[in-house]
Amino acid sequence: MGAVVEVKYFNSFVLKKTTAEQQPVWNGSLGIPSDLGGYKVVSDVVEPENWAIEEARIRGGYNNTSVDYGAKAYLVEEDESASFRINSLIYSGIFNSRTGINNSNVFSVSEDITKSADPSNGSIQKLYAEDTNLIVFQENKVSRALIDKDAIYSAEGGGSVTSSNLVIGVIQPYAGEYGISKNPESFAVYGYQKYFADKNNNAILRLSSDGITEISGYGMIDFFRDTLISIDNNNTEGYVIGGYDVHNSQYVVSMQRNPVLQPNSTNFSTLSFDETVRGWVSFFTYKPEQIFSLRNVFYSAKDGGLFKHYSRNNIGQTSVPRGTFYGVTSDSSISFVVNQNPGNSKSFQAISYEGSSGWQIGSFKSDRTGEMLTLKGWTDQFNSVTFDETTGIKSYFEGEFVVTDLNVLISLPQLTTTTVQINPSQTNGQVLLIPVGGVVTGSGVPTDTTVVSFDNATNVLTLSQAVVVQQYDYLNISLVVDRPNYFTTYGTTSPSLDRYQAGFNLKENKYVANLVNNSVASEREVNFGNEISGIKGFYANVTISTDATTDPGGEKQLFSVGTTYVFNNGY
Repeated sequence: MGAVVEVKYFNSFVLKKTTAEQQPVWNGSLGIPSDLGGYKVVSDVVEPENWAIEEARIRGGYNNTSVDYGAKAYLVEEDESASFRINSLIYSGIFNSRTGINNSNVFSVSEDITKSADPSNGSIQKLYAEDTNLIVFQENKVSRALIDKDAIYSAEGGGSVTSSNLVIGVIQPYAGEYGISKNPESFAVYGYQKYFADKNNNAILRLSSDGITEISGYGMIDFFRDTLISIDNNNTEGYVIGGYDVHNSQYVVSMQRNPVLQPNSTNFSTLSFDETVRGWVSFFTYKPEQIFSLRNVFYSAKDGGLFKHYSRNNIGQTSVPRGTFYGVTSDSSISFVVNQNPGNSKSFQAISYEGSSGWQIGSFKSDRTGEMLTLKGWTDQFNSVTFDETTGIKSYFEGEFVVTDLNVLISLPQLTTTTVQINPSQTNGQVLLIPVGGVVTGSGVPTDTTVVSFDNATNVLTLSQAVVVQQYDYLNISLVVDRPNYFTTYGTTSPSLDRYQAGFNLKENKYVANLVNNSVASEREVNFGNEISGIKGFYANVTISTDATTDPGGEKQLFSVGTTYVFNNGY
């Protein structure tokens, strides 16, 4: 028997009445209410007979492109059924740009329009179309399928590509048991190189013309193993956000715990890979939500905002210091190992670098030292864990200091008082550089007496304690002031005093500094801690970083770092 089927038409038209102001209107309940964006209702006032036509498929107007027939009708299938196939692809009809026929919304049930990948490799997480290839990323496998082409193989196994009416050809897997896990957000592409993460295998991968390469194995295999495991917590999967920095030609990946369930988590690592050195070159302090490049500019997204990298003038801001991400400025640092002649015990005596001013040594630490303990049946181990290390070396700017060391003549008789009038003619003009906080010594001056204030107009010196002094006595005032405090102490950034360096000094276009041992003496140590010159050990771990006062936010260059050392005990 016959069936009644509802038929719906796309190419319908609506005829509208217009007012005298030439505004289209609906006649009441047949249209969209005005508070929802509809036209106002026709009034009872007699108005000119003006009409407007509105197409249901597109917005029409005078001299607009005329509409075609479009899809004539479609049938509504009342017996709805669905299947969920995590490893299959489905494709629609085509869009013909020449004829204007668009069948991209047509999924014919009479044709085989699906293509399935191996279900044992998990769900399909990512698709990427490249020329006539479709790259299929499953959880545990990466495959390639030809688009509108097919591969024909000879009896000898050789293959050739030929045109075909197939939309998706045979799915061929790449060599290697790698996939994209459940982290399609890690995918990034530049040229013919595709980068992605396989968290299940603790690997960061690159797909190129030579196949799949595990780039996390370039000196960082242990780091990625530990980090990719740590971002999953409490049955919540972490994110591996990837993007290509086209400005600096680097793949950037950020491994972080689930930002929805743990929005304030500090457990994340953001770092970059450089093809020119085939290695991981830098860690970053920012935690992005998205990474992408556009027209030679590298962007990241955070908290609904857009951040433009490598720019001193950020979006909506006037100036952004270098090392600033999302409003937070951090020092730039480089950590490395000094390990020349690894089989010899050494005393590292000095360190130098070539580059610009503004670098400081945050840490210079030797390998483990101490007495070896051997127990029966046990391997040799350190009885105590000790290191030789420094407290840090200041940069050229922050390490500069002056010493205020002058004698001032008391001009009027004084007894027990905290205010003293001095004679500026006897100080060779240095009376103007009397620093607040300077240590005062002399006959009749108690210990720990300091300068509270000095009045240049009256030449009156106020002290922290009462002194017993006589006319024509001298008071000595001394104070060590570092460069960042020149203006606070003297009121000028260039006091007319001799300059000294407590950190790096500039010699022959190199910044050099002595290494001062600040470690605690260990048990039975022959050369005790800071009583020796330099840092003793077979090797040393060094961290050099930018300071906070030398051209903040400006460019800092570092070309090389070197040390001088002597051998200990002849071995």
